[in-house]
Amino acid sequence: MFGSNQTSPVAEYAATGEIERVYHEVRQTLRVRGINLIFRTWAGHKGLLPILWDTVRPNAETMMFEQSSDQIRAAAVELAKPLGDLGAKQQTSLGPSQAFQLHEILKLYHYINPKLLLIASAVRQGLDGELSIKRYSATEPAERIAPGVPAEMAALEMEDENPSDEQLQTLFSDITETLSLRSINSDYRSLALWPNYLDAVWRNLKPKVQSPAYTAAADHLRERSRRLASELPYPVPLSRTRLEGEGIDFDETLRSCETFEQLLPGLILNIAMCLRDWQPDDALLQSPFPATAISPNSQNDERPEFTGGAK
Repeated sequence: MFGSNQTSPVAEYAATGEIERVYHEVRQTLRVRGINLIFRTWAGHKGLLPILWDTVRPNAETMMFEQSSDQIRAAAVELAKPLGDLGAKQQTSLGPSQAFQLHEILKLYHYINPKLLLIASAVRQGLDGELSIKRYSATEPAERIAPGVPAEMAALEMEDENPSDEQLQTLFSDITETLSLRSINSDYRSLALWPNYLDAVWRNLKPKVQSPAYTAAADHLRERSRRLASELPYPVPLSRTRLEGEGIDFDETLRSCETFEQLLPGLILNIAMCLRDWQPDDALLQSPFPATAISPNSQNDERPEFTGGAK
């Protein structure tokens, strides 16, 4: 994805130095028990991930960011309704433990994907120079959320990107070819831990993702994210001069952001459609892991020490 300087995405277990530091902050700030492909991909290009993360992190720490993500998630549920039911859960034989674990994984993605889309939109607009000046300052901090991974959140576990099982290989190939993906996304790799369920999901999802109604719903979600990103409280001061001064390919970085901004609305819709087999729509409109605001009395304190979650 980054031309001649491209390296492979950096897995969590392989992270060291600044990448390990950013991965830890991502888990704590975004309140998620794992690192998604967008960060693993940016980590694959020397020096890029720390710059992008450190620039967008002040916004990601705010209650406004959390509430904006909540709006994207709720919009996805509403947009998923007219796309119809999947029925994948009803078509798959799952034991009680399997069903519980699978439901928890779906809730994890229902929570984190809107945040990833908002970050992609904020970084892209930052690269475009649209978010260089904002209304808040260091002496007028926006309300922050309490960091830390929710204790009840499932671990972000995934099948190998190149599974040994031939049926999964075929399924992954069909997904990547149909959706024109460079690689299989984390969502599908997690659902592949229950291969029969992923097979049922994709069998019902495939005709929907190729419909005009699905494309319109994804476009609507993307535009919603761009508008919400433009309203975040802190600037995202990125520029060609800054990135190229660090030896980073600006154009490739911009294309990477655009790719994730193009990809994530569909993933958010897919998870919403999956979860409609498991929970009533009214419940899905609410955050599965509501955040707590830090007391206003501590707003001017130093950033709290991060705690909890795998490091």
